Amino acid sequence: MAYDRKVRGPVKLSVVIPVFNEAATFPELLRNVIEAPVGIDREVIVVDDGSTDGTREMLSALSDPAVQVILRERNGGKGAAVRDGIDRATGDIVLIQDADLEYDPSEYPRLLRPILSGRADVVYGTRFKGETRVLFFWHYMGNRFLSLFADLLYNTTLSDIETCYKVFRAECMRGVRLKCDRFGFDPEITAKFLKRKFRIVEVPVTYYGRDYSEGKKIRWRDGFVVLGALLRFRFFD
Repeated sequence: MAYDRKVRGPVKLSVVIPVFNEAATFPELLRNVIEAPVGIDREVIVVDDGSTDGTREMLSALSDPAVQVILRERNGGKGAAVRDGIDRATGDIVLIQDADLEYDPSEYPRLLRPILSGRADVVYGTRFKGETRVLFFWHYMGNRFLSLFADLLYNTTLSDIETCYKVFRAECMRGVRLKCDRFGFDPEITAKFLKRKFRIVEVPVTYYGRDYSEGKKIRWRDGFVVLGALLRFRFFD
């Protein structure tokens, strides 16, 4: 299934931002998202996933009409928060943005270009081909291994399935039911894009990763969740 037409006429971008305990970085991130030079209409959908550090109160006080806020009653995981945001989105293109400052919204034009030009249905921003802050060797190897495992299972050449930046035509979600609530979200949506034969393009993005003292949440054990999800959605879904 592919959409071989160039995107024409008025186009709207929906930026979905799942948030959990990001009070230190969210104000700057939101400002960067709003100021990103996309050249098309946009809406911003922020989904708070039960924050307890003041993020929730910060979001409740927002008065920007371009920003929609969803306050989940309890923490359900990144996948659940993103799913709520996608359900609310009204744009022609959906872009997923983490709430920290690891990724740079000024690169939205680069991410949108393959879809707007009709060359892709889905775009992944790969951290392994752009400017990257030097951090943990084993974290790097874990990410590469998970992507390689996905490539072997699905006969593809993706370099970074765990990237935050997943951009896709909203119609790619038609008939797709996402199930994973936590770190299984990334392999699940990737598997469903691949199994539906959408045209996926990777573009390099800059990445300024945080260490654990700066609030990084993913741990080595989460890799087993990703492996399990890749196997599940390849053979049993």
